Amino acid sequence: MTEQKDKYTWFDKPANVKKIIIALCVVCGMLLIAEFFYHKHAHFAAEEWFGFYAFYGFIMCVLLVLAAKVMRVVLMRDEDYYD
Repeated sequence: MTEQKDKYTWFDKPANVKKIIIALCVVCGMLLIAEFFYHKHAHFAAEEWFGFYAFYGFIMCVLLVLAAKVMRVVLMRDEDYYD
């Protein structure tokens, strides 16, 4: 096997990672603003609130990360478990 040293990718530079984060924030902001320009056909009253799906998605993502942390403690095995 050939070991590749000093091979940098586009994501290794912190400035590029910051550009991606800024671009994602801009796109999310634009999608949130777009809610003013279309009519929603909601099944439930809460779905008609401004930014409902953005806030719901954020909260569920946070809860998913917290659940994964709890599952890691429950499911984690010792390093030499399979040896």
